[in-house]
Amino acid sequence: MALLKGLPQELYQALLMQKSSCDEVIVEKNKLVSELQQEMKSKDEQYVGDLKKQAEDIDLLMERMDEQQRSLSHTHRVELNEVEKSFETERKGILEGCKKKFEQTIQARQEKEVDYLKAREKHVDEQDSHLQHLRVSDSEEFNQVKIKLETDVQILEQQLQQMKASYQLNQEKLEYNFQVLKKRDEENTITKSQQKRKITRLQDIVNNLKIKSAKQEKQYRDDNVSISEDYRRISEQLQDLEKKAWQFQASDARKFRSVWCMNEAQVKNLVQKICEADRIIHEQQLGLAWKPPQQQMNNVGPVVSEKQRRSAIPAEEVASKILTSYGAAESVEVAPGRVASECSNASKSASGEKLSNRLVKKIMELLTTEAGFLIEEKLGKLLSPRNREEQSLIRLDSIFSVLCVESTDDVDKLMPYFLKHKNVEEEVELDCPESQLIPHNEVLKVLRQFVDDHHKPVKSSMNKQGAQLLSMEERDDGDDATYWRSYLSAVDHSKENVWKALLTGLESYSTVLQERSLLVAETQSLAGQNAELRSLLHHYVNSKVNDHLVIPPTRILQMTHNPPNTTPRDS
Repeated sequence: MALLKGLPQELYQALLMQKSSCDEVIVEKNKLVSELQQEMKSKDEQYVGDLKKQAEDIDLLMERMDEQQRSLSHTHRVELNEVEKSFETERKGILEGCKKKFEQTIQARQEKEVDYLKAREKHVDEQDSHLQHLRVSDSEEFNQVKIKLETDVQILEQQLQQMKASYQLNQEKLEYNFQVLKKRDEENTITKSQQKRKITRLQDIVNNLKIKSAKQEKQYRDDNVSISEDYRRISEQLQDLEKKAWQFQASDARKFRSVWCMNEAQVKNLVQKICEADRIIHEQQLGLAWKPPQQQMNNVGPVVSEKQRRSAIPAEEVASKILTSYGAAESVEVAPGRVASECSNASKSASGEKLSNRLVKKIMELLTTEAGFLIEEKLGKLLSPRNREEQSLIRLDSIFSVLCVESTDDVDKLMPYFLKHKNVEEEVELDCPESQLIPHNEVLKVLRQFVDDHHKPVKSSMNKQGAQLLSMEERDDGDDATYWRSYLSAVDHSKENVWKALLTGLESYSTVLQERSLLVAETQSLAGQNAELRSLLHHYVNSKVNDHLVIPPTRILQMTHNPPNTTPRDS
């Protein structure tokens, strides 16, 4: 802008104006700074006031906290005194009860001591009489022994004289032997020195052998560690192999079931087609009433034998059937035959058709009563809101799981242990089944004997799942051929004969129809040829050429169809 000014006066005026504007800006700036400083001072005063107020609030809060703490301490002290008083009162009551019990015990002890003293006095009298009898008998025996001993003394004196003579002889022998032994002692001294040197040499050998033994033990420990590691590794490999084997077994069982179901579906489809064809043949061709076959096709999957089906029934289900059936029989009197049959079926499946249903129920009640220590305490608390039947079922389930009783076969093995006579050949009387059971105090021994006789390793969850899938080796395939041959009963020999006779008749009928078809075609072709000949003949007869002929074809035809009665004239 200064460059635009041409004169110095203008430039000076511009400088003055710029200076005045700068002064105004500086004044505004100073004014703003003073305002900011004033505001900062007011904020500082406000901050100091807030700090004072906060300090006062904190002091007030501390006072209130102290007061509350004092009140709580007083309250707790009062409650503590009351608790101590109650404890003192309870302690006095317990001490009085213990004192009374102690006095009763002392009184009982005094009575027992009096009884003991009386018994002891009686025993002392008996022993005194016995001692007197022994004194008399011993005195007689003493006299006899004394006479015998005097006789023995005389005999021994004679023997003493003989021994003195032999002593003199032996003394001379001993002197001679002493000289011999003295010489041998000298020889033994020499031998002893030699043996000491030998012992020193053997001691060195023993030390060397100890060193070798320590080295061998160290080597054996190292070998043991390596072998243990190999055993652990091989055990893990074995577990992996067992897991894979179970997986392959389950896969084979699933494949076998899928193949069985596929073949079974194909066979059922064929049987249904055969039955449908037989129905059509009887109703449409023969005009007879058709009766469906007696073959039942409700089965799905591989055939399971009766033994496997019974072993697959859980023990809890058997117990549930027995208890629920008898609960219904005791509470409801309607239809007693049906309830009794259900109970008998359940008891037969649970005891091999040898024990009565009521006896099996009594055995299960005895088991739940005396084996309650096998049930967890938490389970006992959870059973309190349930009814008696559900409590019995849950207790039996828990006891069976502890005893590893998982199937009907295990229940069959367990039942005879609770009888006084295990070899049951006849059904026990229903009037008094308690007389056949063992006493209550022998239940623990019986359970321990059962566990020892039929101990089972604890199964993992994988093995429990795998137990539900029968392997190909464990599966009983004796009924497979019978099952597949049962589908042949849908077609018997009489139906085959009917079908063969019907097939022969239909084949002959088909032959006749084929011949008729050929004849119909031949007849149709001849009819076509006749029509062509007629049209050709009509064309020849109606042709105009016939008018110019001496003997037209019509005349020949008329003569052929209507011969004249007279012979024609000669031409």
